[in-house]
Amino acid sequence: MVTPASVLHPDAFLSPMAVESAVRQALDEDLGRAGDITSIATIPEAAQTRATLVARQAGVIAGLPLAVETFRQLSPDVRIETNARDGIEVARGMQILTLSGPARAVLSGERTALNFVGRLSGVATLTAAYVKQTAGTRLRICCTRKTTPGLRALEKYAVRCGGGFNHRFGLDDAILIKDNHIAVAGGVRPVLERARSHAGHLVKIEIEVDTLDQLHEVLDTKLADVVLLDNMDIPTLKQAVAMTQGRVVLEVSGGVTESSIAAIAATGVDYASSGALTHSAPNFDVALDIGS
Repeated sequence: MVTPASVLHPDAFLSPMAVESAVRQALDEDLGRAGDITSIATIPEAAQTRATLVARQAGVIAGLPLAVETFRQLSPDVRIETNARDGIEVARGMQILTLSGPARAVLSGERTALNFVGRLSGVATLTAAYVKQTAGTRLRICCTRKTTPGLRALEKYAVRCGGGFNHRFGLDDAILIKDNHIAVAGGVRPVLERARSHAGHLVKIEIEVDTLDQLHEVLDTKLADVVLLDNMDIPTLKQAVAMTQGRVVLEVSGGVTESSIAAIAATGVDYASSGALTHSAPNFDVALDIGS
């Protein structure tokens, strides 16, 4: 029997509570107060149907647990067979899921299921394109907190499906000192000293710098675990790697695109974070075909 858990990416966690809650909210939004009045008006209650979820393009699939949960919530009598699980590359035309059962439930769940799979597969496919550009280097590509409100856990899961890594899930994950924190706290050393005195022994401290002078100041304090190199060009990134000599982890942000990621990776930095993975991923083209 296909369950949401059976089509999860094997190496990426997505809470079953998050799946259930996201689907419930999406169905509430779509069904409203009166339900699918089109299907109720046109489809006999006892009618049965068969349908397939088909990829209309090649890419990396993600979001199948939410599609399965969509139909499960609408009717336990919808039977689902699968030819894929999240995180695999699919070819154009591949039949990913096959559904059979009550026609009203299948039709009512169609758009919700497609929205989840289209959105999350788009994120996974774009992430995989970035990752491909970094092959043979040490660099790991990460997402950011620039996610769709309410969908962060799902979109960050999709990044993992595409071979990327997750940055912070929220403000409570780690200490990330940005330029505004430095300005308010009175400088690099004061802000790092306050952060270090507050942080627990398992909490990492990352600080953003805009110049090599700032990087030098951070290195002198020996108080940061990670330095975020913000909007630096390739020659400057190379200098930063040479200056650091492995004393702290280096992350790049700003200007991290699919066309620039290979050059960034070649500088020897450890991580690059890109908000585009989640805020600018194009929707993956997927459809539900009846009678297939």
